[in-house]
Amino acid sequence: MKTHTLAVGIEFIGTRYRGWQRQEEVIGVQAVIEKALSTIANEPIELIAAGRTDAGVHAGNMIAHFVTHAERSAHNWLRGVNSMLPDDIALRWIQPMPSDFHARFSAIARRYRYITLNQPYRPAILRHQVTHEYAPLDVDAMICASKSIVGTHDFSSFRAAACQSNQPVRTVTHANLFRHGSYLVLDIQADGFLHHMVRNIMGALFAIGRGEMPSDALLDLMHAKDRTLAPPTASADGLYFINAYYPERFESLLPQMPLTPLWLNLPD
Repeated sequence: MKTHTLAVGIEFIGTRYRGWQRQEEVIGVQAVIEKALSTIANEPIELIAAGRTDAGVHAGNMIAHFVTHAERSAHNWLRGVNSMLPDDIALRWIQPMPSDFHARFSAIARRYRYITLNQPYRPAILRHQVTHEYAPLDVDAMICASKSIVGTHDFSSFRAAACQSNQPVRTVTHANLFRHGSYLVLDIQADGFLHHMVRNIMGALFAIGRGEMPSDALLDLMHAKDRTLAPPTASADGLYFINAYYPERFESLLPQMPLTPLWLNLPD
């Protein structure tokens, strides 16, 4: 029987989940979507994503793919699957792709945004959807520090002990930190990310913003290649996977849609 390779764009609030990956004893986002896809396809479906988010991390446009024998229109896939998903997970789009497309291995870059609400009182409506930092921050010092991570570096000081990557070198193409009212946004893109890499970088930036470390400390930490010297990992609440990028022959086929919530679309 003929098979079809389909790419999907997914948004989710990760608060209730133990990350993206399917696991035996806890609930991952992957397993929840696979169950709905399998029901609509009337066959077992394996869903492969561009990246693996940590517990509590969100996504505005996680790109994934699956292979199926099922013949369904895009409308029927989206309507059927979304009707079976919980309120905190939704498919945004679905797109037929060439058979050699692979959401993970074809990706040439991945992009995240880390959202901080910097104000004295804690939020209620945005609880778990942003990281709350009540203390005043020296944003200029943080912006200066963030520029030092652009380029190809060994990020051993910013990888989790449980990281399974076989090497710690990554190329960061941009790390733009900017303020929008009470929000502080780090927009970061790289060829790949280590386990907890963005959250560990953000933890160091917070320490710099609070005046606990000088603005050149981020570069010193990278040179040290020692996780034990870096500040604690920042909360997962403010981290969003917002896109993956592919060679032009794949990228031109993928839908380009505005992201929600608003802060994922703010110009940097």
